[in-house]
Amino acid sequence: MSIGGALVAGEDTRSGGPAGGLGVRCEGVVHLYKTFGGHDVVALRGVDLVIAPGERVAFLGPSGSGKSTLLTLLGGIQKPSAGRIFLGDEEISRMGERYLARIRSRSVSTMLQGATRNLLPYATGRQNIAFARLALSSSERRDAMLDTELLGRVGLEEQADQVVSTMSGGQRQRLALACSVATAPRLLLADEPTSQLSHEDRDHVLHLIHSLGDDFGTTIVVVTHQPEVAATFPRTVTMKGGRVGAEGRHGSEYAVVGEDGVLHLPGHVAAEWPPGTLVKFEDDDQGRLIITRSSGEGAGL
Repeated sequence: MSIGGALVAGEDTRSGGPAGGLGVRCEGVVHLYKTFGGHDVVALRGVDLVIAPGERVAFLGPSGSGKSTLLTLLGGIQKPSAGRIFLGDEEISRMGERYLARIRSRSVSTMLQGATRNLLPYATGRQNIAFARLALSSSERRDAMLDTELLGRVGLEEQADQVVSTMSGGQRQRLALACSVATAPRLLLADEPTSQLSHEDRDHVLHLIHSLGDDFGTTIVVVTHQPEVAATFPRTVTMKGGRVGAEGRHGSEYAVVGEDGVLHLPGHVAAEWPPGTLVKFEDDDQGRLIITRSSGEGAGL
């Protein structure tokens, strides 16, 4: 199977040039949801985050840390309980549903976890691509890559007329990705796009995702629990307890100071320094901050 080249073709007819990426900004985003028992659960606690146009970011974190919730908020699928979210210059957190639907269908594409949640199971690969493009104008559809060529780019040319329910898991995931880029989105949001895939299919999907960024400068945000997947992204954001706890940039890890000075320690340090540990902050002569753990009485629980 050969996969390569650009994923989609055409230009953004609204601007007269290539679409490019869409910047993202979160300001104090809080989100609560109710359980079946009627209890309030805080999923996000004051998230501040900036993603530049064209950036590629992988979200990491344990189950329940808020990473998938944040992804749905960025895609306009849900609205935050408090705070503000901007896509480019548009504040989507206070936008009316009609205009928000237009942005979701033209500029932002969200892949939910599990390929079948993104596809019509009793339709063919070709029909799923056509469904993904329903919101496009007739001229935009004419400028878009032919469905057969797009399916060929994801290695599914022989499955163009095959019903989704008869495809393998890897084929469904590649079709879901083809559908998500069929409208040439400026922002691609993908929740666990490589989970439960073989190493070969995982590598193919990652190649396709990064090709979108290479060819069109699309902003890409991926949620993953796989370190080997996150390692292919130049920036990682680690969610902890509904907050941004750490960031990785080009191989270096940084802790992020949150609201009220909250600072999450790196995982290996937190494992050795239990709650109640006394730490000391000192400035050295070169403008660096040195943090040491006290070994005296009371240094720990």
